[in-house]
Amino acid sequence: MIINNIYEDLKDRDLIAQVTDEEKVKKLLSTKPIPFYIGFEPTADSLHVGHFVQIMIMARLQRAGHIPIILFGGGTGLIGDPSGKTDMRKMLNEEEINHNIDCFKKQASKFLDLSQGKAFIVNNADWLLKLNYIQFLREIGVHFSVNRMLAAECYKQRLEKGLTFFELNYMIMQSYDFLVLNRKYNCILELGGDDQWSNIIGGVELIRRVDKKEAFGLTFRLLVTNEGKKMGKTEKGALWLDENKTTPYDFYQYWRNVSDADVVKCFNMLTFLSKNEILEYTKLKGEEINKAKEILAFEITKLVHGEEKAKKAHNTAKSLFKDQVFSPNIPICYISYNDLVNEKIDILSLLTLSSISSSKSEARRLVEQGGISINGQKILDTKFIVESNEIEKGLVVKKGKKFFRKVLFNNK
Repeated sequence: MIINNIYEDLKDRDLIAQVTDEEKVKKLLSTKPIPFYIGFEPTADSLHVGHFVQIMIMARLQRAGHIPIILFGGGTGLIGDPSGKTDMRKMLNEEEINHNIDCFKKQASKFLDLSQGKAFIVNNADWLLKLNYIQFLREIGVHFSVNRMLAAECYKQRLEKGLTFFELNYMIMQSYDFLVLNRKYNCILELGGDDQWSNIIGGVELIRRVDKKEAFGLTFRLLVTNEGKKMGKTEKGALWLDENKTTPYDFYQYWRNVSDADVVKCFNMLTFLSKNEILEYTKLKGEEINKAKEILAFEITKLVHGEEKAKKAHNTAKSLFKDQVFSPNIPICYISYNDLVNEKIDILSLLTLSSISSSKSEARRLVEQGGISINGQKILDTKFIVESNEIEKGLVVKKGKKFFRKVLFNNK
């Protein structure tokens, strides 16, 4: 069954950035099930929140009756997408890429129905690694203008530092992916973040030129703050969907702490709450919006980590920030007994070795500015000493207003 207002829903949520032919795409999505695809480069062993935006788009369209094709870049990943990058990406080997793809599949299965006929998973290594270079240039490369490619937004930043010929091939290969999927699965729609517009247009044009067929592209807004900064970055780097990289508690806290101006945007992009429910949150002001942030954090954490872990993260946050009771669910950091000197450790070493701060200079600044407390006591002395027996009992360190960690020994 097709939900014929899915395009309007995406538009009402302010998710759509650009579309090649709005009226035709709108009609396609409202008449019959169509295969569509989004590509993912397996650059790490976990999806991050940027990927999650695209996964949610796929899930919305699948729920509306359409057929997602998840394309993993086993071939293009050997090059790396230069879009939005000032430096060349680290090159991965095939073993690393295949491991990352296996991890991606497992995570994607939480959000999409991957049963037979409901979705397809493909790897562009299956066709890209078999290409004959000269034949490929004659049949595909001839349709691309280097002048137009260099003018594309996805290459602009790389041109400032030097774009390699190696990377210049990326657009041609992504375009070829669309051609292959169009021929094999009758895929007529490619989706992606708005930074992929030039690459998507390349595929639409290639299908038109080579097979004389019509295909379409649709891009979505990137997850950025109202100031235009990319969301999903933490002190430790990316906000990962793998709980071993970003704990459910830290994941929850990220969304609980988004700015007031970004709450409604995140509801629209990252939850399945109805437009009417979200509309109610647009009316909240001042302290009231904190309740909306709690709901936002809970809903996104529930989608990614399950309801039980979302409740646990929510309850931990409540106990820490309202009752000031040190919950047993506080995330734990470890140090080694070998880090002690005469059964003691100074505060700067403790913060650094436990990864609460990234460096001793950062730790020093935090202490001097009153940003560190231990078991409720503010620490202002950069030479403060912690005894081993205090760590054995479990030391609760607070950084800033909302960051809590329990520090324990990992060996004896």
